[in-house]
Amino acid sequence: MADQTTNVATPTNRLILTLALTVFVFDQFAKWLVLELLPVGDERNLIPGFFKFVHWGNTGAAWSLFSGNNAVLAVIGIAALILLVFTRQHFHAHTLMGQVAFGLIFGGIAGNLTDRLLPGRHAVVDFLYFYLQPRGGGEIGFPAFNIADSAICTGVALIFLLSWRNEQSPSAAEKS
Repeated sequence: MADQTTNVATPTNRLILTLALTVFVFDQFAKWLVLELLPVGDERNLIPGFFKFVHWGNTGAAWSLFSGNNAVLAVIGIAALILLVFTRQHFHAHTLMGQVAFGLIFGGIAGNLTDRLLPGRHAVVDFLYFYLQPRGGGEIGFPAFNIADSAICTGVALIFLLSWRNEQSPSAAEKS
């Protein structure tokens, strides 16, 4: 008989899978729109001085760190996904917040991994770019990102919050 971590039929795993698939579908649909509407490197200024819809490829990790290492980062993404699937029970995956966190993380990793592995793409498609434009000119911007990036960051933040909250709460032994 399969245990809770590998049995997809458990309610916990169904919620994680449903949220992961939802994130993945929205991420890939948004990236498909970007690929259809904007040539690579193009930008559309939606809120001047604050927000642009862009089409930038990223062969690196967050903030374009390790650029040009798309294949290595794809392998790391696959390894992270496998490792998290089998160790998630150690990170509060039995709680609703933990399930939401892992659904976001799995969907985000799968979305960016798909970009890295699809023939013809071989780079993560980033399209949301927030920036400020001081009066003197130039731009001070946050690195461009996508739905998958947002899901991963939110999921990781929830895991940190859960871990911190559990460290702060008194244990059963301390209560008695």
